[in-house]
Order: sequence, then C-alpha cells, then structure tokens
Amino acid sequence: MTAPAVVVAAAGAVTPVGLSLVETAAAARARVARLREIDWLDRRFEPFVVGTVPDAGLPALAPTLAALPLQSREARMLRLAHAALEEALAPLGPEAAPVPLLLGLPEHHTTQPLDAAGFLQRLAQQAGGAIALEASAAAPRGRAAALLALRGAQDLLQQGNHPFVLVGGVDSLVDLYVLGTLDQQGRIRNELNSDGFSPSEGAAFVLLALAGTAQAHGLAPLARVHGAGRGHEAGHCYAEAPYLGEGLAGAVAQLLAEAPPAQPIGCVWASFNGERYWAREFGVTRLRHAAAFAPEQTMEHPAECFGDLGAAHGAALLALAAHGVGRGYRAAPCLVYASSDHGERAATLLDAA
Repeated sequence: MTAPAVVVAAAGAVTPVGLSLVETAAAARARVARLREIDWLDRRFEPFVVGTVPDAGLPALAPTLAALPLQSREARMLRLAHAALEEALAPLGPEAAPVPLLLGLPEHHTTQPLDAAGFLQRLAQQAGGAIALEASAAAPRGRAAALLALRGAQDLLQQGNHPFVLVGGVDSLVDLYVLGTLDQQGRIRNELNSDGFSPSEGAAFVLLALAGTAQAHGLAPLARVHGAGRGHEAGHCYAEAPYLGEGLAGAVAQLLAEAPPAQPIGCVWASFNGERYWAREFGVTRLRHAAAFAPEQTMEHPAECFGDLGAAHGAALLALAAHGVGRGYRAAPCLVYASSDHGERAATLLDAA
C-alpha cells in the first residue's frame, strides 16, 4: 500500500538577502548578493567578509531570555529562528495547535558547545508556545540537518498524532571564535584565498503535512516531497580517509531506489559554498545516475548570493526549491541535497503538488 503523499504546506526563511522566503527567493533568482566587510579582522588583519541579516528585521529576544546569560551567538540564533518560524506557521493562523519541530543546529561551535536540548526549549519559549516541545528534537548536524530530519517528519505525520510537522535549521557563523577557527583552517574566502566560502547566518523552516491534511485546512501546497536519502562521506573535510564522493552518491542512490522520479530531474539545488572540495561528490553522483537527470538539467547554489548558512543551509535549499516548484519558475522534479562538513549527506526530491 502506497503511503499518503507528504507536501510542503508552507515555508519561511530569513537570510542576508531577504527577511522572508519570498524576498530571499526573488534575490536568489536575480543573483543578488549581499556580503559585506565587518569590523572583525582575520589573521592577516583584513576585515572578514560575511553575510548578515539586518538586525532591525528580527524580533526582539523574549524578556525572560534576555535576562539569561546566553552566548551572543545563541541569542542571535533564537531571533533568527523566531522570524523564520513565524512565516512558516502564519498560514495556520494564531489559534493553531503547537507543531512538532525537528531542528538542525551548528556542527561548528563557539567557545562553548551549544546545548541542543536547551536551545530547543528556549526557542519554544521565544516562539510563544508555537512548538510542541514534547514531540520535537534538535541535533547539531550542520548543512544536511533539515534534510536528514525528513524521514523522522514523515514518520510523525504517518502516525497521525500531529497534522503538521516543522523541519528546519538555524545558524550563525558570524561568531568571532568560529570565524577565527575557520580562518586558521584556511576555509574562509578572501583576497588571497579563492578556495573558500563566505560565512553567513540565517534560518529556514518548511511546514510539512499529508496532502489530505493540507487540503482540509485550505492550504495550497508548494511542492510534494518524494523520499529521503542519506549517506556518510568517510573522506569528509576533517577526516584522513580519501575523499571519494561516496556519501552523496549513496544518498542519491537510496533516494532514487525509494522514489524513482516519473520524469528526469530538471533542477538540482546544491549546498555548494565556493570551496572546490564539494564539486567532486556531485560529479560522482551525476555520472553514476546520469539516466535520472534531464540533459538540460540546471544547477542552483544560492550560497553565491547569501553565503554559507551553516545548519540553516539545507533547510533554505528545501524552502527555496519548494517555492520555485510551487511558483513554476524551476523545473520539477528537482533534487535537493546538502552536505555537512563532518560527513553527513542527505537528499530529497520535490515535485509539483
């Protein structure tokens, strides 16, 4: 028996190029970039160039949280997540029941590691009761986190206890300790290093539901979700093992076996961030599964516009892809994938709802 279809009922995003998904999608579609120098200096005494979200566009920290001794990065992430959550949940209305959240958090930590469970509790407090905390979870799994959570979200929906589930991520790499560490590793793009990325910040969430549930609530879904594949790259950024591109190839193989697309894949949303490292794995995947892709298949890698969003990156790709499919300006079916620095790989297919 075929499982009921899962759809993206709504989505929200906050990035350096937009305070909403619509703004971010328009900027990414127009290839508008927003990266700037900040006061902090790198090891060459040059300003870091990063992506930042305008502070004035974010909600204030809840008074009870503002009174706590939070790290500045955590406080920033709470505000980023709150803004994107409000957009994703807006179609349900103010009287909606709390929704479970499967949240992706950073894999790169500042002076003290972020407590995932504690952050989730504080985000529920910041969001004013919109999150069903008892059915929620958070994990520090980097760019791929939101896509890795799709399987769990589908299971929650199939169980029937919750009509909606949120999947998303939030991060801010604009932290002096994180920037300094990545700079020492030679990973940040600057005038002397073209093989690097621009650190950034943001948050993105997709609201998932069964197709029938969305229809019953009068929601017009953006896209239909087909399958979820995952893999692990043994030769990841911080490993001694050789980099072979097996992790992403395995994730896509699993995805295509579970949910073979009815038509060739027309568009790929990739978590490329400017580092040459990430190109090889997609090359391996594309060669191994060439028959699944349309000859005119296009590539979208919006990090060129808003930088590397860290743990929010996969969620942002998912939201942008759903928006593109739902509005008809990106070919479907589309492959959305994200790769984390420590080896996690995840992929899904989106099609017209």
